[in-house]
Amino acid sequence: MASPSPLIFAGTPDFAATALRALLDAGHEIVAVYTQPDRPAGRGRKPQASPVKQLALEHNLPVCQPEHFKSDAALQELASWRADRMIVAAYGLLLPQKVLDVPRHGCLNIHASLLPRWRGAAPIQRAILAGDHETGITIMQMDAGLDTGDMLFKLPCPIDPHDTGGSLHDKLAKLGGEAIVQALTNLENLTPQPQDDSQATYARKLNKAEARIDWHKPADQLAREVRAFNPWPVSHTLLDAQPLRVWQAEAQPQAPDATPGTVLSTDVDGIAVACGEGSLLLQQIQPAGSKAMSAAAFLHGRPGRIAPGMQLGDDPHS
Repeated sequence: MASPSPLIFAGTPDFAATALRALLDAGHEIVAVYTQPDRPAGRGRKPQASPVKQLALEHNLPVCQPEHFKSDAALQELASWRADRMIVAAYGLLLPQKVLDVPRHGCLNIHASLLPRWRGAAPIQRAILAGDHETGITIMQMDAGLDTGDMLFKLPCPIDPHDTGGSLHDKLAKLGGEAIVQALTNLENLTPQPQDDSQATYARKLNKAEARIDWHKPADQLAREVRAFNPWPVSHTLLDAQPLRVWQAEAQPQAPDATPGTVLSTDVDGIAVACGEGSLLLQQIQPAGSKAMSAAAFLHGRPGRIAPGMQLGDDPHS
């Protein structure tokens, strides 16, 4: 049974919207929703409401979108809701202590890792990149640090060998909703556990530059990058000086002695490319100006465009 205590919810992207929906479905009282200001998006660069704002408006919930909490007015508005707790999920602001102190019982965070591993902005993708076999959700009592507060509740989630950043995001978003509902139901039985800072790792924000394929890396590492960077920022290389995005690929342990980036073979299974160790079989690609397609469809529709002996990447002489 849901607690009658009034809650503020703070979040912005789809991950957070899934948690908000779970709280609403469980009958929790959400007195206000905080989310990032509308940002330009799409080809027209028109301001677009966040997924959390869209869901809040569907449920006729009050929506607040401060740029920050530096003003007295923003803090006064936060206090006016008289909430027992604030639930925070991928809000996009590092909340100062004066904000955390406003709700009567502080703020709970839904974090997409098993803390203290992968504190920070991109825990889902960093777990895949590192080759982790498991991740999960941590419900944490927030403090002023970056994901450093005491842990209240955890739910583990295996990382499937074929999980992408997108598929694992969706699993964890659903699990995050389940975790916060369970945690709120059992709060009186949960014991805060301090994090072991010596075990902490940092999940820095993703950027487009790191998605550029370095063919000198081992194939298994590149395969993890392809998975982690799908759907953003998407692993990419160059084909005849034009960008080629790689959406799906598989590592192959054996490869002939060839310069990294050299196309080894092209067949119905895909395009095999030499790496620093092993080879990477490109299975789904997106050439410049086209939609994503299977490598087999690309080879069939553009014969000779990629052939054994060709070089992919920035430097054909590297």
